Amino acid sequence: MQRSAVVVVADKTSLKRPFIFACAVNMALCFFMLTMTVAGHRDLLQAGQLVSNVSVVILYILEIGCLLLSVLGVIGACRGKRWCLILFAAGMAAASQTIIVKTALSYQDVYETGVVREESKLLAMMPLTGTNKANRTLLYSIQAHFKCCGLVEGYKDWGSTLPASCHCQYPGKCIRLRGSATLGAPKNQYVYQEPCLPIYVSALKRGFSLAMGIKFGSGVFWVVLLVMSIKLMIQIERKQEFMALLQSNRYVPGAF
Repeated sequence: MQRSAVVVVADKTSLKRPFIFACAVNMALCFFMLTMTVAGHRDLLQAGQLVSNVSVVILYILEIGCLLLSVLGVIGACRGKRWCLILFAAGMAAASQTIIVKTALSYQDVYETGVVREESKLLAMMPLTGTNKANRTLLYSIQAHFKCCGLVEGYKDWGSTLPASCHCQYPGKCIRLRGSATLGAPKNQYVYQEPCLPIYVSALKRGFSLAMGIKFGSGVFWVVLLVMSIKLMIQIERKQEFMALLQSNRYVPGAF
């Protein structure tokens, strides 16, 4: 009876199920990060931007590696294989250190460079009356999404021709054009009052901060997984020693 009670207590304190669940969450997180990296890399290449091959390779290695490590961790937990958990812990230690240090050191540079690059790209479209079709399509999309008009001086940036994406139907965001304030625009036409550049730049800053926060948070989560894997290895070792004592009939109550 004493032996059965000890086994039940050991099962209740086991990290096996929580660890497997955490590994599943980590696989989903790594897949999401990998998707973000692929999409961002593709967009930069299509825009003709220079990309650091080393940085991209490091991200791909980290994200694909953490997927494989999570699978290895699940196998180690399910089958009680300590060597799988040892490899998992070593990989997570290296990955967490790399992504935390890399994110902390590159945050300011990535943040400023990315925002300045996108802001300069939009400002290069001025004056909007002479911009090309591709730029117009991009601006129409930005205006429709952010409920704004123009870039710097609002609707005035478009001169005598206001696009339909500037037309406003949201009270509180509109300004009514009176008389000949804008040549070619209908009298009493409601358009968005705010220019798009500050709104778009603010959204970019939030997006960059969120992306970097996800990366840093992933590193912290990997540290948690590292600690869990070490504790699970200890539990597996203690369980193996306990079973060995039971089989050898040398079990001493209270030893475990």
